[in-house]
Amino acid sequence: MERVLATGALHAKLRQEAPKTVPIPADDAAWLAGARVCRDGCAVCHGLPHQPPTAVSKGMYPRPPQLFQADEMVTDDPAGVTFWKGKYRIRLSGMPGFQASLSDKQLWQVSLLLAGADKLPASVQQALTAPPSTGDSSK
Repeated sequence: MERVLATGALHAKLRQEAPKTVPIPADDAAWLAGARVCRDGCAVCHGLPHQPPTAVSKGMYPRPPQLFQADEMVTDDPAGVTFWKGKYRIRLSGMPGFQASLSDKQLWQVSLLLAGADKLPASVQQALTAPPSTGDSSK
């Protein structure tokens, strides 16, 4: 019953508030930027292509979807829905909101990446599996 009520409330909120238009183009530059954000921040819970779920994700309840596995992708979700979820959080799920740590542009880049996850070019696939950024630009 709790799941039905929470899911119903989430869907109602998404219908009301999720953006209907995307303010940036879905191109290689956006996908590559989204891949870096996803790899460095989202992957700890949601995984990466062709890699097993992380230890962190295995210990979460409810289990976070592995967004690059065919049966759990959000490619059928409008980018605005994914943007809203990333920005504001999903109550009772463990999904935090990133409005304080990511810019709207970064959230759109990740949203576009996930919307196109089933047809990403090789360069973006490679960027997703590259080692995480260290944040140290002196290297």
